[in-house]
Amino acid sequence: MSTSLIRWLWHALAAAILIALGAGLYVASKRVDYTWRWERIPQYLVSNEGDEVRAPFDAFVVVADDSKSVTLNAMRGSDTAAFDELASVAVGNGDLVFEGDVLGKKKGHLGFGTLMQGLWLTLEISALSLVFAMLLGVIVGLGRVSKNPAAADLAAFYVEVIRGTPLLVQIFIMYFFIGTVLKLSAFAAGIVALAVFTGAYIAEIVRAGIQAVPKGQTEAAQSLGFSGAQTMRHIILPQATRRILPPLAGQFINLIKDSSLVSVMALTDLTKAGREVVSSTFLPFEVWFTVAGMYLVLTGALSFGVRKLEKRFAARD
Repeated sequence: MSTSLIRWLWHALAAAILIALGAGLYVASKRVDYTWRWERIPQYLVSNEGDEVRAPFDAFVVVADDSKSVTLNAMRGSDTAAFDELASVAVGNGDLVFEGDVLGKKKGHLGFGTLMQGLWLTLEISALSLVFAMLLGVIVGLGRVSKNPAAADLAAFYVEVIRGTPLLVQIFIMYFFIGTVLKLSAFAAGIVALAVFTGAYIAEIVRAGIQAVPKGQTEAAQSLGFSGAQTMRHIILPQATRRILPPLAGQFINLIKDSSLVSVMALTDLTKAGREVVSSTFLPFEVWFTVAGMYLVLTGALSFGVRKLEKRFAARD
């Protein structure tokens, strides 16, 4: 039996196991007394609902005969306001509304639904945190292997403190204490907390990658007249980069998943958006399966990109 045929048989076995697991989940779902409503999920991904129109002041309502226009006459003073071509009207003729009350909705247009808006915020936070975490991790990683005792001690202290405390506790400290002192927004505090936390792990990955490069490379560079900085930049770091890509990919994926914790700061990321949809629709299974799938798409795309980068580095060797 050929080697290729044996490989295909093993692949077929893996596919059969996955199909069996899927069938088992399907049978288990049928035994649960639950009505699946997947048709209600798409509206939270792509929405065509218009923006709400709210009253700018306390007023009496005049609704046009076509029920598409609303005029407000101020309860105090002579101010008026008109809103035309509404898709829907939520008030009646002669009603008294107060400032901020919903009058209706404008004509809709395609746009992101609640879950997609949460996904976009997750992407923003993760991308910005990743950039700052990489910068911090490389600097601290170089400090960990530095011959300067002060730099090495400070880098070690940072790594041990950050890795020795939970991320959720760090987020609370960053948001409620440091964020209050520095007047940081919740968005900025979330990015800083994630970057500081992830940077500590990236620093250890960078340190391990640098120390994995044979010492003979450094000695050879020095014999050619390279300075310490030139050796690190042109000889050590390029070789270390190829070694640290796989663990870095895992850390990047963890960062995306850890970003769900910023929801404790009232940021409507993907996880918080999922909770809001569940509370308004009472569809926990459909919503959380959808949220899990969206996270999986993010992390899968990142893993695919890193694998491509690894192959490109391997082709240069």
